[in-house]
Amino acid sequence: MTGVLRPGPPAEAVRRPGRWLALGVLVLAVLLVAVDATVLGLATPYISEDLAPTGSQLLWIGDVYSFVIAGLLVSMGSLGDRVGRKRILLCGATAFGAISVLNAYAGTPELMILARALLGVAGATLMPATLALIRNLFHDPRERSLAVGIWGATASAGAAVGPVAGGFLLEHFWWGSVFLINLPVMAVLVAVGVKLLPESRNPRPGPWDLVGVVLSLLGMVGVVYAVKETAAHGPEATGLAAGVLGAGALYGFVRRQLALTAPLLDMRLFAHRGFSGAVLADLLSILGLSGLVFFLSQYLQLVQGRRPLEAGLAELPAAIGAVAAGLLAGRAARRFSVRSVVAGGLAAVGLALAALTVIDRSTGYPLLGAALLVVGAGAGLSFTVTADVILSSVPREQAGAASAVSETAYELGAALGIAVLGSIVTGVYRDFTGPAGTPAEAHESLGGAVEAASALPAHTAGPMLDAARQSFVDGLALAAGTGAAVLLAASAAAWFMLRGQRLDSRPQDCGNRGGSRAAGR
Repeated sequence: MTGVLRPGPPAEAVRRPGRWLALGVLVLAVLLVAVDATVLGLATPYISEDLAPTGSQLLWIGDVYSFVIAGLLVSMGSLGDRVGRKRILLCGATAFGAISVLNAYAGTPELMILARALLGVAGATLMPATLALIRNLFHDPRERSLAVGIWGATASAGAAVGPVAGGFLLEHFWWGSVFLINLPVMAVLVAVGVKLLPESRNPRPGPWDLVGVVLSLLGMVGVVYAVKETAAHGPEATGLAAGVLGAGALYGFVRRQLALTAPLLDMRLFAHRGFSGAVLADLLSILGLSGLVFFLSQYLQLVQGRRPLEAGLAELPAAIGAVAAGLLAGRAARRFSVRSVVAGGLAAVGLALAALTVIDRSTGYPLLGAALLVVGAGAGLSFTVTADVILSSVPREQAGAASAVSETAYELGAALGIAVLGSIVTGVYRDFTGPAGTPAEAHESLGGAVEAASALPAHTAGPMLDAARQSFVDGLALAAGTGAAVLLAASAAAWFMLRGQRLDSRPQDCGNRGGSRAAGR
């Protein structure tokens, strides 16, 4: 029976041969997703110029990936527990590479949105599988902490590689090339993963709940869409209807999972305070960060006039801070405490975002670079430790579903962040007052204003761009302040909810305290 206290696992399980090489394959999948997420921000001005999306379409291009992935992560994590995590990881990586080609050659805003949505379907298979395989490869708590730290550091390294590689590609090729860099990573992952990765699954998984899959997808997409529409346009019938539908679907999902003997997600896991606290910390912190990050690349390029490669290099401090902090996070949490590291990291991010509220068009790089470094370090500490807490809170058989909860919080936070903070930026921007002759498309996005300026006489284009850029910066500063408030609230919540949590707890203990349904099998 799982969930029952037993002696420690045998030595060969704790020190599985080849586990570090297998980890190398898993981090390639993380790299694949991280690079894709970061290059989009740099490519956004070029996509705006080439595809001419409206402001609403531009936000959809930015967040539909997160909408879909948030709705499917739990289902895909549970599917991996059933059919095999290695199998779903390799199939998902192959699909991710193929759909990246569709993203690269999308010719209309509508096709781009569809391609990003399909990429979300493929991406939903990757992250839960990587964390679940780490949970099954590394049984020793200290080794697992280091492995999770490397996993998180690789995601941060991908955040660094993405802008630099994307900047280089954008200066020499068309914007679609930033998606094609996924292909060689995917090819290596699949070729090497077939040989090195061990297969793992829940030995008694039960049937896959298709009704639950539909309810989860409808619920997540409906709620996030409602938040996005309400933030952008205020209370309207369409957004309210989507919210009611989404909330009803999520309620039905929870009721159904509680009634099933083999649920997609054991809702009783949330009775474990450490598990719930870690999930909430991830959700709020990403919500506060993502909208700002999405628009930062546009600020560096369209407001400060940096070239794509220069803008990518300017964002490096965040990744450097996250890599360094992620590798040290487990040791710091054991020396001090889980709650002090997580709450301290989130508070540091909140204060760094607060510093960005004074941003203007001519803000020097020392302030930007220092703020990004602190953001990266704080996020690296928090996300690495919360991922470890979530993994150690469940039996190994449920690792896929639990990992999916962690990633769902991340992606849901990203979708909400882009929807809410992005809508703040867009709402402030649209109200700028341009000179006579300012075209309507200039009010849709800053990229649209830059494109429209090329067709206007100098006496109109210059003042229009000045007004548009200032309005964009005002929106960005307001979004930074909102993000800071959310991060400080997340820090306070983590301090109380993670009280007494330790990284070196036996997973079986946590499984019992969480009321794991597996304990009865």
